[in-house]
Amino acid sequence: MGAMSYLPIVLIALGTLVVLYLLIFKILGLRIINSNEVAVVEKWWSLKGSLKDSIIALNGEAGYEPDVLRGGIHFKSVLMYKIHKYPLLTVPQGQIAYVFAKDGHPLNPVQTLGKVVKEANNFQDVKGFLQAGGQRGPQRGILREGTYAINLAQFIVITPNDIKSISGGNVRERQELATMQETLNNRNAFRPVVIMGANNQDSDLMGIVTVHDGQSLEQGEIIAPDMGPAHASFQDPEKFLELGGKRGKQLQVLTDGTYYINRLFATIEFRPKTVVPIGFVGVVVSFFGKEGVDTTGVDYKHGELVGQGCKGVLEKPLMPGKYAFNTDAGKVVLVPTTNIILKWNKAEVGSHKYDENLTEVDIITKDAFEPSLPLSVVMHIDYKQAPWVIQRFGDINMLVNQSLDPLVSAYFKDVAQTKTLIQLIQERSEIREKSLAEMKEKFQKYNLQLEEVLIGTPKSPVEDKQIENILTQLRERQIAEEKKVTYQKQQSAAESEKSLREAEAIAQQQSYLTNSKIQIEIERNNGAALASKAEQEANQIIALAKANSSRITLEGEAEASKESNVGLARARAIDAQVKAYGGAEYRVIQDVSEKLSDAIKSAQVDIVPKTVVNLGDNKDSGTGTIIDTLLKFITLEKVGVSVKPEEFYDNTLPESNEAKEITDENPTIVPEETETPNETI
Repeated sequence: MGAMSYLPIVLIALGTLVVLYLLIFKILGLRIINSNEVAVVEKWWSLKGSLKDSIIALNGEAGYEPDVLRGGIHFKSVLMYKIHKYPLLTVPQGQIAYVFAKDGHPLNPVQTLGKVVKEANNFQDVKGFLQAGGQRGPQRGILREGTYAINLAQFIVITPNDIKSISGGNVRERQELATMQETLNNRNAFRPVVIMGANNQDSDLMGIVTVHDGQSLEQGEIIAPDMGPAHASFQDPEKFLELGGKRGKQLQVLTDGTYYINRLFATIEFRPKTVVPIGFVGVVVSFFGKEGVDTTGVDYKHGELVGQGCKGVLEKPLMPGKYAFNTDAGKVVLVPTTNIILKWNKAEVGSHKYDENLTEVDIITKDAFEPSLPLSVVMHIDYKQAPWVIQRFGDINMLVNQSLDPLVSAYFKDVAQTKTLIQLIQERSEIREKSLAEMKEKFQKYNLQLEEVLIGTPKSPVEDKQIENILTQLRERQIAEEKKVTYQKQQSAAESEKSLREAEAIAQQQSYLTNSKIQIEIERNNGAALASKAEQEANQIIALAKANSSRITLEGEAEASKESNVGLARARAIDAQVKAYGGAEYRVIQDVSEKLSDAIKSAQVDIVPKTVVNLGDNKDSGTGTIIDTLLKFITLEKVGVSVKPEEFYDNTLPESNEAKEITDENPTIVPEETETPNETI
């Protein structure tokens, strides 16, 4: 009974709550919006009627109101308003969101995107957007990172993973929005453009920009001009268009940095920067610019060179370095400024690949050999002449293949026809010097500088051994010469080794040599001292000898005077004796007798023979001895008998012619007077 009594009270309370709910939430329209939410108000009905050609009711008409409800308590009767509540829109760091406006003025025929309306406050002020002339459709403005209270009834916000809108729309509209989202994802458009030099992969990249909105290019133009820095590298589309920017490929490029660019307005294509290495220059062929004035002069008939900003081959090349050069606006032809070695040799190709189509020159010699001649040509292109070369030939490959190859081949074919094979080999140095001098003039006509011409050894065809035989003979001859030189070098080395050994031996005995030299010096000094002493003694001896000589001279003179006086006295005595004996012949006989007597006295032999054999009278025969004759002579002298010489000779000596001559011519013998010299001994 008690429980049944409380039932009416409960029912009354519930009824009261229902009435209050209906009164507050339905009739009064109490709405609570959280601080992280926003609500779009949709008016069911209005005394001003409904909208005809718009979505947003700016003047109180039925439809979506331009203003949104922010966090707090709001009263909107359900009898008139419908509330669309959703979280605030947040764009994360490093992302971009795109906006599609449902209401506004239609786009112009030349427009692709709706213009940016600053009064819209990043699409948060629908009324300001519409009243300032905002346009429906995809917008040029974008939403960068941040939180926004956006009326999703007016603006559809497209993010990488969602399409934010309070109404699904029709199927066609949903498909278009989905296609737009897919296109943006394919372009990586929800992230800013980042060109980062620190990334090795992107360090040499730049951005080529293609604008998809604005006026079209004029007839004949292929690239839009540079609008300067005022549009912040295409991040301010409105400013770009105000400056007269046009759609299409842009001359201006993006370099290292981060750019928040609406990828519906402009797409970015990454390309490597142009690098001109050291040893090269870059000749610019510009596809964009005004008509330039030819700077080559009237005598040059091969084309024109123009200045900076003109269309054509620019007269000033790019020096070594890295350039953000728009390759859609022109091209850069690299021209080496270092020495270029071109090899006419099929087996060798330089790293530059300019000579990959060159082969050995087929020649015919004077003696009808047909070898192939490998060649190398070293040339140089002055960096100031590089634009002239490119303007004339297009590129280096065309220069080599269409001009230098025929020129060099024809020249050496002509030379080969005047030389035998042996001459071609042995006179290679002379041929090289002559070809260098003659071909320099030809190269200068092409604005090239020829540095060197190198001639290889002629090669024979595979099956032809005749040339190889000649070369073998030359090699053997050279080997013999080299052996000769080698032997000479070995001999010289042996002599050098001998000298080295002698030097080492001398070095080992150096101390002894030093002592010997010192001893020699000592002996020399002693000898000098002895010589000085001997000289002094010699001087003394000379002085003494001079004194003795003077003494001996005086003594000799005295003795000579004595002898002279004695001799004179003796001569007088002898003369007296001679006169006493009767003449000189008796004096001679006396002297002879005295000497004979002395000889017999000193001799120990028998004077008188013990036995005398006498065979008869020998008076007539003249066989008497000298002693007999002498004895007779002495005996006669003693008895006082005078004997004349002729009688003496007639009786003692046999007659002979000599005796007769003496008797006839010298009847008497007169001794000569001996003159005693007065010299002093």
